[in-house]
Amino acid sequence: MALELNLQNKIAVITGASEGIGRAIAHQFAREGIHLRLSARSRDKLEAVKAACEKDHGVNVEIYPLDLSQSADQLELSRQTKDADIVVNNAGSIPKGKIHEITEDQWRAVWDLKVFGYINLCREYYAYMKDRGDGVIVNIIGNGGEKPVSDYIAGSTGNAALMAFTRALGGDSPDDGIRVVGINPGPVSTDKLVSMMKKAAVDKWGDESRYEEFYQPFAFDRVATPEEIAVMAVFIASPLSAYTSGTIVTVDGGMVNKGPLF
Repeated sequence: MALELNLQNKIAVITGASEGIGRAIAHQFAREGIHLRLSARSRDKLEAVKAACEKDHGVNVEIYPLDLSQSADQLELSRQTKDADIVVNNAGSIPKGKIHEITEDQWRAVWDLKVFGYINLCREYYAYMKDRGDGVIVNIIGNGGEKPVSDYIAGSTGNAALMAFTRALGGDSPDDGIRVVGINPGPVSTDKLVSMMKKAAVDKWGDESRYEEFYQPFAFDRVATPEEIAVMAVFIASPLSAYTSGTIVTVDGGMVNKGPLF
């Protein structure tokens, strides 16, 4: 159901919109009557999201199949969608691994998409929003930046950097009529996570249907749904959250404030 947050006919850019959290955000924004500008690498997956949002919610959807780890593609997206009222930076996935397990090339590749991709897109869209005196940027980051661990060192470090970046940018941005806010999801039941859990269940018990048993250490014996992150994103982007900037909202069932899970 729509939250009725007075966002009808706004225009939102969402990166990483072809699956997982990004796809859920696209659908939630569409429920609010927000027109969408969606980007990810996969044209086919973007076409599917576009078709569903247009059919179910009657909004206008444009897609931009781009590699947002590349500066040229980042610039192309921002220049073609400079009228965006809302920008949701969501593209990026950083693998687990200790310092000796992730090569320099791997480290740079994942940071080019998530860390420098967010920074570069914020720089471009901020300039357009400043000219208008209005706009919202929402960075989907990750709670690894709040509770760094050595076996997720590239992600913990990258997320911590984006948290600092979001706070720094969002501290002064109200002077320009802009709000910049971050969301830190914990584990989320995306297709990718469920597939990993099912494989682990096969390896441990020989039965993929038992994968949800791995969720027992988490709050409420589960992980978050993509829709729960999407609802937070649309609320933060709305006028009901008009005094929120330069802060990070954590949606992880209290995980970062809890002792060791295992």
